[in-house]
Amino acid sequence: MEIANFVKEKRKSVRLTQPELAEKAGVGLRFIRELEQGKQSLRLDKVNQVIQLFGYEVGAVKKKPTTYL
Repeated sequence: MEIANFVKEKRKSVRLTQPELAEKAGVGLRFIRELEQGKQSLRLDKVNQVIQLFGYEVGAVKKKPTTYL
């Protein structure tokens, strides 16, 4: 699942608006909107600040082997 969808679903499951989530996470409303819209370049520390409210953090995930290395 993409982070954008994850955050949106988690936010809605706890019945928070975007402004409420921004306030609780200590980030700006614009950041929440960009995060939920799937902006490609966001600060990971801020992403973690938001998703830690739901008990998660961003981490490295092993993918299938690639042939280009």
